[in-house]
Amino acid sequence: MSGRAFYALDTRARAANSPAFTARYRVTDSVFLRACRREPVPYTPIWIMRQAGRYQPEYRAIRSKVSFVELCKNPDLACEVTLLPVEQLGVDAAILFADILLVLEPLGIGFEFTKDDGPNIPHPVRTAADVDRIVEDIHAADSLGYVMESVKRIRAGLNGKVPLIGFAGAPFTLASYAIEGGGSKNYPKTKQFMLTDEGLWNALMRKLSRAIADYLNAQIAAGAQAVQLFDSWIGALSPADYARYVQPHMKSIFDSLTPGIPTIHFGTGNPALYPLMKAAGGTTIGVDWRVDLGTTWDLLGHDVGIMGNMDPAALIAPREVLKRRADEVLASAGGRNGHIFNLGHGVFPEVTVDAVRALVDHVHEASAR
Repeated sequence: MSGRAFYALDTRARAANSPAFTARYRVTDSVFLRACRREPVPYTPIWIMRQAGRYQPEYRAIRSKVSFVELCKNPDLACEVTLLPVEQLGVDAAILFADILLVLEPLGIGFEFTKDDGPNIPHPVRTAADVDRIVEDIHAADSLGYVMESVKRIRAGLNGKVPLIGFAGAPFTLASYAIEGGGSKNYPKTKQFMLTDEGLWNALMRKLSRAIADYLNAQIAAGAQAVQLFDSWIGALSPADYARYVQPHMKSIFDSLTPGIPTIHFGTGNPALYPLMKAAGGTTIGVDWRVDLGTTWDLLGHDVGIMGNMDPAALIAPREVLKRRADEVLASAGGRNGHIFNLGHGVFPEVTVDAVRALVDHVHEASAR
């Protein structure tokens, strides 16, 4: 069967929610997981960071009734919003609906969201005493049990259609939130903390890293079939600082994860970090839109997969521009095994569902082999 015929069969089965589709997408046989293993696939798999979010009217309707944190902590609602884009868009993977800051609560750091959904850390980590107070072992399966329950319900709801991706925030990004007390543009307090007392910095990063590894392994035990580490703020660092202050901790996380599970290592803002990120770990490296995907993949070597990397702004461009930008990413990947199509970061709230669906359909059709 040709790749295009295989794609057409899968599309018909998906639309019908049929047993044929479920059988075709057994856990290890999914297009997404095969791409994670750099195996041949009939077409390029695609999922979208923030594929459940404010651009969806259904999501906004749910959020009008509950706060963001309440949504994260309600397994029924978290399941509902996770499953929605799978049915709505035809993406090749679901990603757990949660937030990277949830792990701060069992660590004893705590967080809250303001009325505009901005994160706030009421008691920032600034001193040795603050680091000492951070919990050593969070027992994520229990302390974040609502997340594990969401994972179980999502897996049941997916019924084998597509795999489920679990995720966590990387230690530098979490440390930056904890130290700055919320969002930041230049991370002055974080860098001051890091450069002033390297021993204290490493103590903080070790605690965060152990908690993150425990959290991800708990998600895997609950049913996540791949996991992603989001290092959204890592681009603030130079390669030298990354290698000294972050890379060893990232490697400790990847070395601690359940063997055989695909792992995506995603970072933004500084292309010079990608080779160091590869050395830290991850079976797939997620890259942002600031680089040429093919050139970056050549630099990293094809013993690792790559995810990305269309500019999210293309989704608010005219449809012909959107398709051209998607084609450019596919051409850059060159049809090589191991490419997972995604945006270079999360989808904008201004995007329409129709635009995202058009992207998913175009990537499937244009890449069918």
